[in-house]
Amino acid sequence: MTRLEKAYELAKETYAEYGVDTDEAMKTLASKPISLQCWQGDDVRGFEGRGAALSGGIMATGNYPGKASTPVELRSDLEEAMRLAPGPHRLSLHASYGEFGGPVDRDGVEPRHFDGWIAWAKHHNIGLDMNATLFSHPRSDTGFTLSSKDASTRRFWIEHVRCSRRVAAHLGEELGTPCVHNLWIPDGMKDQCVDRAGYRSLLIDSLDTIFAEKYPSTQLIDTIESKLFGLGSEAFVVGSHDLYLGYAASRGLGLCVDMGHYHPTESVGDKVSALLPFVKDLMIHVSRGVRWDSDHVPVTDDQLREVTSEVVRFGALGKVHLALDYFDASINRIAAWVVGERATRKALLSALLEPTDRLRELEDSGDYTGRLALLEEVRSLPLGAVWDKLCFESGVPNDRSWMRDVKRYEKNMLSKRG
Repeated sequence: MTRLEKAYELAKETYAEYGVDTDEAMKTLASKPISLQCWQGDDVRGFEGRGAALSGGIMATGNYPGKASTPVELRSDLEEAMRLAPGPHRLSLHASYGEFGGPVDRDGVEPRHFDGWIAWAKHHNIGLDMNATLFSHPRSDTGFTLSSKDASTRRFWIEHVRCSRRVAAHLGEELGTPCVHNLWIPDGMKDQCVDRAGYRSLLIDSLDTIFAEKYPSTQLIDTIESKLFGLGSEAFVVGSHDLYLGYAASRGLGLCVDMGHYHPTESVGDKVSALLPFVKDLMIHVSRGVRWDSDHVPVTDDQLREVTSEVVRFGALGKVHLALDYFDASINRIAAWVVGERATRKALLSALLEPTDRLRELEDSGDYTGRLALLEEVRSLPLGAVWDKLCFESGVPNDRSWMRDVKRYEKNMLSKRG
């Protein structure tokens, strides 16, 4: 018996004393995909060929060498990242990442522009998700898109989102797994706004027009994503959490909760059980805000553990979609993917290994002292031995060795890019 196997058997016995089956936890985790974000690999530039500066509150800080500049480079980088994290994957695309072959404006995006991504996804047996791109464009420079008081601007962006949803449904049909289409807009004001109701009324009308076009749920799942504030929209965000929650619940849509889009003192984990009874689907964008929505790479901290624990406690792994959403250009971009996905999956494993039934018994009996003591006790259980076993069975490096692969790839591939 190897050292890894010995450590796992001891861990398995320890968890069994708490009524937890480690084999079952690993089996459950092995069926849960996490969607990687394409925009981490190229600092949210996309392939439109416009050369436009990032706008709409989007900012990638840092200039670490080796970012992808072509679809071929980006797909190669994604393959390396997926090879270094256990479990099934998906990929989140933005509409600006199509392979256009020439000038195509956002209201002309078509399914054929994503044929390369479909072929790649089929080859790797993964699903694709989609995001409409309503930033970094001349027609978003005013700070307003779907809520713009200029009718032609609204029509342009309505048509773009309709195109993006059409692409998403095509991706879902081609790949045989529903494509989650997420909608986030940068609309808002830097300082005090008088006509909040007016802008929100326009947004609701635009959304009603967009979602009037129906697709089979086997092809497309719609989610809408709010934000507390952004660069240039510090005082007023049209698509606030309250507005989108009300809209999603009343229209039968899914809601996207981004972990960096709330006040730092808010518990995103607490929102899980509050939202799931009312929304059709819940997308969680896994990110780490530091003082504000700064899109840091997630780590297995208390906030991420609370989110994943609440998903598992609610029995909602099948209803909650997990996707990474951050872009850090100050470190190796492949490592950023790998750290974020491994942290998310490790937090999920920790949640699946929690003795929830025993904790509920203590809580229901009013033994809150025992509950707190047990919650603290399980923090020191041998999660690492189970994680190492999961990595081994998944054919990926353990925590002590995967960075060697990243460094090798950086030397052989990234360092040769201009």
